Amino acid sequence: MALLQMIGFGPTGWGGLLLVAALMTLCVTGVALLIGAILGSLVAWAKLSGSRILRTIGGTYTTVFRGVPELLIIYLVYFGGSSAVTAIGTAMGYEGFLGLPSFAAGALAVGIISGAYQAEVFRGAYLAIPKGELEAAQAIGMNRRLRFRRIIGPQVFRFAIPGIGNVWQLSLKDSALVSVTGLADLMRTSQVAAGSTRQHFLFFIVGGCLYLILTSFSDRIFTSAEKRANRSMPTSLGQA
Repeated sequence: MALLQMIGFGPTGWGGLLLVAALMTLCVTGVALLIGAILGSLVAWAKLSGSRILRTIGGTYTTVFRGVPELLIIYLVYFGGSSAVTAIGTAMGYEGFLGLPSFAAGALAVGIISGAYQAEVFRGAYLAIPKGELEAAQAIGMNRRLRFRRIIGPQVFRFAIPGIGNVWQLSLKDSALVSVTGLADLMRTSQVAAGSTRQHFLFFIVGGCLYLILTSFSDRIFTSAEKRANRSMPTSLGQA
């Protein structure tokens, strides 16, 4: 009974704080995925461009941020960003240390990592578009903007959904590392609850279960989105 009270919503329970922390985890992951989508789109465009310099820059980005440990990137963004903010504050006459907000640092770091993976997802989705459709659109006089709106954009989105779903799951788990910056996410709150009550096994199991709920629910959403995007395609593509 005492254990149930600890994870409940009473005055001595941690249930409410854990749910708020789970919401914080979703917010960090959502913002990170958006940042990653912007970066990934630009990097994919660079890797598909005819410029050797842009292809090199895009390849370097994906190689570095897929190869360096995620925790190291979070540290670099958090402490490097704090140093940059402090330097700007000093230049403006402010004295003292200015730390980068934990949420901003965490979302940016996970977003940079996510961007490296999303770039490959978008690049693969673009290459999956039949060349004949692009050639036909060009032959009938479609300009680049119209080709993107009518052909490239919709099909890249459709082909990219499964990959983006995998990147979301990866980012959701990577967000646990943001707890090192002090952000009260699900991992950090589970650690605090475990340390305060000395029930480490209980709260880490509860935290793990909440992560599984988030990932399972997310998987259902992406599966539904994939089916909806493929509803006008042949049965072999439109159904799992």
